[in-house]
Amino acid sequence: MTGPRTLYDKIWDAHAVAEDDGETLLYIDLHLLHEVTSPQAFVGLAAAGRAVRRPERALALSDHNVPTAGQAAGPAGVSDGEARAQLQALVENTRRFGIENFPMGDPRGGIVHVVGPEQGRSQPGMTIVCGDSHTSTHGAFGALAFGIGTSEVEHVLATQTVRQRRSRNMRVTVDGALAPHVHAKDLALHLLGAIGVDGAGGHVIEYAGDAVRALSMEARMTLCNLSIEMGARAGLVAPDATTLAYLKDRPAAPRGDAWDAALARWAALASDAGAVFDRELRFDARGVRPMVSWGTNPSQVVAIDDPIPDPATMDDPDTRAAAERALAYMDLAPGTPIAGQRLDRIFLGSCTNSRIEDLRVAADIVRGRHVAPHVRAMVVPGSGLVKRQAEDEGIADTLRAAGFDWREPGCSMCVGMNADRLRPGERCAATSNRNFENRQGRGGRTHLMSPALAAASAIAGRIASPDMLG
Repeated sequence: MTGPRTLYDKIWDAHAVAEDDGETLLYIDLHLLHEVTSPQAFVGLAAAGRAVRRPERALALSDHNVPTAGQAAGPAGVSDGEARAQLQALVENTRRFGIENFPMGDPRGGIVHVVGPEQGRSQPGMTIVCGDSHTSTHGAFGALAFGIGTSEVEHVLATQTVRQRRSRNMRVTVDGALAPHVHAKDLALHLLGAIGVDGAGGHVIEYAGDAVRALSMEARMTLCNLSIEMGARAGLVAPDATTLAYLKDRPAAPRGDAWDAALARWAALASDAGAVFDRELRFDARGVRPMVSWGTNPSQVVAIDDPIPDPATMDDPDTRAAAERALAYMDLAPGTPIAGQRLDRIFLGSCTNSRIEDLRVAADIVRGRHVAPHVRAMVVPGSGLVKRQAEDEGIADTLRAAGFDWREPGCSMCVGMNADRLRPGERCAATSNRNFENRQGRGGRTHLMSPALAAASAIAGRIASPDMLG
């Protein structure tokens, strides 16, 4: 492209290898692997007699199927046969093909979208792929990061490239400052409520504005993580001083002269003045309040002090029908307050909200208090290093003293592919990213919210904000 370019355009153009029939062959800088979407890809490689093209550009993690207790036993200690087979296959395949792997029990291991950034593997200007939809998380670094399917996983392993159609550019600007006790998860859910689950379809979102710039790197990861829920192919935040401070001295970050050279490259990534976006949306951060989902997709949300909406007031028949079905599944009545809904479970974790800042927020709220007697609450750190840091800072002790079950890292209840599941009819406050029917266990009912609201809700035994605890 010529003329002013967006951040997305710059990354795309720098990685385009060839064009064919409306598709582009993109070079991939980092390929993240996990145990669920990689076994078939490795089988295909072996059957074709192919090697992995750039094994040093890959990193493998076990996260979806891992139990959140007893990880020192490794895959052999996993009771579910299919899960155990996938975990063992990842160990064997990465050893065979020379790919770095942080297996179960490795303190560097954990959720792929937590570990990549904390290791410094996710860097500005990169193309990053993984066989997981929430790869958009890494866009917080000014990287083009997106999920791919199993056949594409094999293609990247074999060629270090993937075929893609160019997306349109979308900029979401958030002006002003978020109010105290309003977090990145609230902002993301607020945007979802406004944009919808398919409102950004066919686009890559660049987040901009004072409110976005004020976010920490971990908060930006939360925001970009939920881009996929808006229908976007990816989400981006241009790198700045916050990005550099986070990356500096990470294990895989450039050092010495290479760091200086990287700074020069990264400084050129910002969207040019005059760059044209296909769609622009603007929001006022002052209008964002603590948010809670009431339905069965992440755009069905309300502020915690608002009532559950009435489908009868919705003009669009499809929207109305979806709301009616969601309320029936969630066993909620229109017009009743979302605050005060009785809870059975609390899940603090997932690639959306399981980093050290998330755990600090929760610990600050529950310190000196105790989880309601009828509630089972669990905390699943995003990585072994997050777990260790939380233990060193006393966060784990605070959460345990409050009655939370302190677990080992993994995707846990977010995806329900392991032992951590809701029972039918159980209502859960979750810091994860999806509230689909049966997502966290057959018949389970999930309310998405921030770590602050989840912590307060655990203490109250019902959906609540910290200022409702007294």
